[in-house]
Amino acid sequence: MRLTDYETTGDDWSSDLALIESAAREAGAVALSHFGQDPEVWWKNGGQSPVSAADYAANECLESILTKARPDYGWLSEESQDDLKRLDKERAFVVDPIDGTRGFLGGQTNWVVSVAVVSGKRPVAGVLVAPALGDIYTAMEGGPAMLNGVAIHAADGDVGAGDEQLELCLPASLADRFHPRFRKRLKRAAYIPSLAYRLALVAEGRLDGTLVRPNSHDWDLAAADIILARAGAALLDDKGRALTYNRSGVRHGTLFAGNRRLVGTLLRQFGPPGQS
Repeated sequence: MRLTDYETTGDDWSSDLALIESAAREAGAVALSHFGQDPEVWWKNGGQSPVSAADYAANECLESILTKARPDYGWLSEESQDDLKRLDKERAFVVDPIDGTRGFLGGQTNWVVSVAVVSGKRPVAGVLVAPALGDIYTAMEGGPAMLNGVAIHAADGDVGAGDEQLELCLPASLADRFHPRFRKRLKRAAYIPSLAYRLALVAEGRLDGTLVRPNSHDWDLAAADIILARAGAALLDDKGRALTYNRSGVRHGTLFAGNRRLVGTLLRQFGPPGQS
């Protein structure tokens, strides 16, 4: 890959999208070479979160390619020490070299390399590469969301009335906070370790929506956020606000994803903890 292939062109994000897609493909190949090979594992966050040699190798690949291509962009990755100089940058890469590490280590195939470009606190280009599945999700501001080069759209059914069942991926602790009548309409999908991939399935229309428990991070969300948006869906906080990225704090609260009508309904039907 030649760095000169990806010269910036104003606010046309196609060159950035091409760059991050190429880099994510390369990092995906690196991660895939460790898949099923019992890579060395360490534990972080007080022993709650695994990180493997595959995560670090993929991260090194991404950082080498992207920071050389765009030295004026900030860098935020789950597997790099946070350099707060990124806060002074208008644009930044937001990266998770393997989203769904637990699934990766357990032999599940639905893990992804997640890479986004953030400008003005919002993602403007995003890529999710799922090497073990052979799938690539892409989107940029002003363009469509795509899966393997074909445009995708979120499910767009009218959810304001009726008794149709809605398939959502969400933990029981959040499902229990919906009003009882609405809760009867919910079908809980099987748990997916990769949050980014789960959001991609919403963008693709394979899930109606998902709820995200508190303490997700920028790197889990940014690439999937732009893919959702360009697929006609939304990722909002519990106040109905779009997320912002590349701030000093990178954690988020309870989140809701789906088409905009569904998200509005979910927000209205969602209650405080302990609701019965």
